[in-house]
Amino acid sequence: ICRNGARRQRAGAMQSALFLALQHDGGRMERGGRRRSEAEEAEKGRMKRTIIKDWKTRLSYFLQNSSNSTKMKPKKVGKHRTYFRPSPEEAQLWSEAFDELLANKYGLAAFRAFLKSEFCEENIEFWLACEDFKKTKSPQKLTSKAKKIYNDFIEKEAPKEINIDFQTKNMIAQNIQEATHTCFTAAQKRVYSLMENNSYPRFLESEFYQELCKKTPITRAAQGT
Repeated sequence: ICRNGARRQRAGAMQSALFLALQHDGGRMERGGRRRSEAEEAEKGRMKRTIIKDWKTRLSYFLQNSSNSTKMKPKKVGKHRTYFRPSPEEAQLWSEAFDELLANKYGLAAFRAFLKSEFCEENIEFWLACEDFKKTKSPQKLTSKAKKIYNDFIEKEAPKEINIDFQTKNMIAQNIQEATHTCFTAAQKRVYSLMENNSYPRFLESEFYQELCKKTPITRAAQGT
């Protein structure tokens, strides 16, 4: 009986020791897992801050560039307001339609910054050049602008060559000899569709746009130039 009792005691002691060892190892694993998880979260946070900082740098450039290049008459207050960081509610409107985004100066600059990050900024630059071209009244300026747009965006190996079909390129090459306001209509529609169906949905999912839609702003310094 005593020997059996002693065996049971030794077995119980071994089980207790095993349990404590397992518990200790489990605690170590749990702490290690927690540390790894915290490190991963910290790394994600750093990456997110880097992305947002990069976005803000690009956006600041495009806002400043737009402000310098846009010839506007003395409505300085109105012009300044167009470059303020939008409220979350205003930013959320951009997701309702692509035109809502393009019609907003800050939204347009943000979208340009996004396209630059995707290495396809030429699409929005071509679209903007076409918008300016359609407003040109002087026939001489119309011809010179048409040739510049063709040289910059259309011809083979142009510095900002856009992705359109060969037939459309040929048609433009013929039309710019006697330029009209419809020279680039087909190409502009093609590029607009490309942005609306591809880049625009990705922009709406981007870190920067999601931050704009949050109630808490990134920083007051990003509110305008």
